[in-house]
Amino acid sequence: MTSFGDLLGPQPTLLTGDDEAESDLLNGADPAAVAAEHPTASIAWAYLAEAALDGATDGAEPDTARIVAAYAYARTGYHRGLDQLRRHGWKGFGPVPWSHEQNQGFLRCVGALARAAGAIGEEDEHLRCLDLLNDSDPRAISELGLD
Repeated sequence: MTSFGDLLGPQPTLLTGDDEAESDLLNGADPAAVAAEHPTASIAWAYLAEAALDGATDGAEPDTARIVAAYAYARTGYHRGLDQLRRHGWKGFGPVPWSHEQNQGFLRCVGALARAAGAIGEEDEHLRCLDLLNDSDPRAISELGLD
């Protein structure tokens, strides 16, 4: 039985994460330096995307350049996360629990991509990302403040 109660569905996918990248980020390392040193670590790309999005709404007018940068960071982390998920047996569907901390880098990238896509009016991508989050773990949307 999966953690979401579907007896016939796939087991949850639990990523192993990148301990060194995660430790560096928790210790205040520059996320750009961490992404450069650990380009496969979705968590570093999530930090970059979220910071760019947060900075994009500081002024009276949204900063489109920062939103586009956030979109690029988030998409990079999203694709790196997909690579990791596939290596861990994910077939393009099934639970990716938010509660498993090592999954959060990928899920945060999907959330940042949803926000950035919505901010530039790419509604189809925005909705696809929300669907992916909901399919991965319905809790992720509320944890990321997207509800």
